[in-house]
Amino acid sequence: MLRPNLSQIKKEDQSTYSFVYAVAKRAREVAEETENNPEGAADKPVDMAVSEFAAGKVRMGKVITIDEK
Repeated sequence: MLRPNLSQIKKEDQSTYSFVYAVAKRAREVAEETENNPEGAADKPVDMAVSEFAAGKVRMGKVITIDEK
């Protein structure tokens, strides 16, 4: 699997911390889904989550602070 560069995946206005947090959250979801599936998955959950973000299948939501309301 090719490993995409972080700067190619995340947008300029996104923080690296929130992007990594979103990938970790999606990786936990993927791990839970494959745990419930008897066939499982060939790739590791983190690799699958990064691939989904790189392909645009999953995107981060914008967090709205109280000041922006």
